[in-house]
Amino acid sequence: MARAFMTEAERTDDAERGGPGRTVRLRLGLLQERGRWSGPGTWRRGVVLTWSALGLAAALLLHSRVPNAIGNLGSLWETFLPWGGLLIPVLLAGALIRRSATALVALLVPALIWWSLFGGLMSDKSGSGGELTVVTHNVSAANPDPVAAAGRLAASGADVLALQEIAGDRVPVYERELADAFPYHVVIGTVGLWSTSPLDDTRHVDTGIGWKRALRATVQTRHGDVAVYVAHLPSVRVEFRSGFTAGQRDEAARLLGQAIVDDPVDEVLLLGDLNGTMNDRALAPVTAQMRSTQGAAGDGMGFSWPADFPMARIDQIMVKNLDPVSSWTLPGTGSDHLPVAASVEVG
Repeated sequence: MARAFMTEAERTDDAERGGPGRTVRLRLGLLQERGRWSGPGTWRRGVVLTWSALGLAAALLLHSRVPNAIGNLGSLWETFLPWGGLLIPVLLAGALIRRSATALVALLVPALIWWSLFGGLMSDKSGSGGELTVVTHNVSAANPDPVAAAGRLAASGADVLALQEIAGDRVPVYERELADAFPYHVVIGTVGLWSTSPLDDTRHVDTGIGWKRALRATVQTRHGDVAVYVAHLPSVRVEFRSGFTAGQRDEAARLLGQAIVDDPVDEVLLLGDLNGTMNDRALAPVTAQMRSTQGAAGDGMGFSWPADFPMARIDQIMVKNLDPVSSWTLPGTGSDHLPVAASVEVG
């Protein structure tokens, strides 16, 4: 007959061998763990996490309502809006640690909102073809090797190349190094446009600042005329006392947007460093009438700045009455920005 009871030494030995004693303890542990996720306490825990999740959802959904009255906080939030999604896994970890079912359910709200805003950018929408390949790049006045930068851009296969932040003493360098690839060009102030097709009606575009950082030209492609704007909007700063200072940039965006509205050519390209993203409400005079090639035909976020660890797409290729086919970023050139490229259909 089997023994009904075991001595203490036998129970210890049995547990060490993984016998019935160990099995009982494991089952008790699982029941205890299940108990922590059941009962009314699971829904009462994590109040702070729950409200944090709902607050994040509101900040994502109503980003245009975040006020700019204090340090342009709204524009700053919109500049880095995609990164707001990183708060979701942080809150998720907190909800799991607290074993809060309420917080887990609440986290579904910001997750769905983030996906509705940026999920479309995560898929590859690029196609093949396109009659016109364009590249825009802030080459940086402090670029340590402008000759190498120009060589990489000349080999990009672009039909139209726009450059910003060309230092005055480096204009001859870019003109010389790009001459073979682009027979036609114009430089006004610190911005320039190079093209494989003839240029017409080139002129400075006044953006309300003290120096020339925007131009307009008609590119006479074999598929029809395209008005091309090259712009470098004023820089923004994040300062402790004044917050996100962007007044000059916002006024420049308004003037640039009006120039595009008034342009007699139907098909328009805007190439440049706008020092702002498509989400930034301050750029609405431009973004409300044009489409981003990255959003329409890109693969991923297409961040372009800073080059070492891109966190935002402030370098834009935008179209009006043109169809984007594909959009991508190019390898670095020594600048603190990455070049961005796109192909579009004309006519």
